[in-house]
Amino acid sequence: MSRTIAIVEDDADQRENYVDALVANGYQVTAYGNRPEAMAGMRQSLPDLAILDIMLEDEMDGGFDLCRDLRALAPKLPIIFLTARDSDIDRVSGLRLDAWDYITKPVNLQFLSVRVSSLFRIVDTLHTKTTELEAVLRLGSLQVDPNSMSVRWDGKEINLTLTEFWLVESLARRPGHVKTYENLMQVTRQSYVERNTINGYVRRIRKKFKEVDPAFSMIQTVFGVGYRWQPD
Repeated sequence: MSRTIAIVEDDADQRENYVDALVANGYQVTAYGNRPEAMAGMRQSLPDLAILDIMLEDEMDGGFDLCRDLRALAPKLPIIFLTARDSDIDRVSGLRLDAWDYITKPVNLQFLSVRVSSLFRIVDTLHTKTTELEAVLRLGSLQVDPNSMSVRWDGKEINLTLTEFWLVESLARRPGHVKTYENLMQVTRQSYVERNTINGYVRRIRKKFKEVDPAFSMIQTVFGVGYRWQPD
């Protein structure tokens, strides 16, 4: 069964080009021209991947708002921002919403198809890991379950996004070992990540742990290099 993709783009010509390119690569594509139509459609039938513009008709940040709604509906749905807005602030904002990628226009349609294919390979890898039922990682008060992609601290669940889960899992797999910024950029599975973006993810992870344990201090900063999980 072919993969399903939802495209949300208010420019009719661009929307048609994206649809044609992805259909030619074997995907089933549903296209929307604005946020309300897209949200209504995806509530009825959730796609395997969503591609969102940010500016949608008269909504300057319509794509960001749609992404938030989709995250509440489907926390693990792969989302790509495809937009003309190329500022670092917009990129960081998009990635903080846990988008899997941020691509700026104009885009080579072949590149878009290849990037979509790459993200689906990541999805397949995650599904395979879940099917094989990996062992739960237990490290002191930490419990990381790669099957449900959940994290607990002192028995209390930490509400992490998918990218935050990947980062915690990567750090905890080798306590005491320094994960460089370059290592952690690869862990996010995103094509564009800066150091400040990684720092932002870590700040939010720490905050979430401290909400259940104010004394939490297991993620150590190695200044200028990266982070590590403190060994017991």
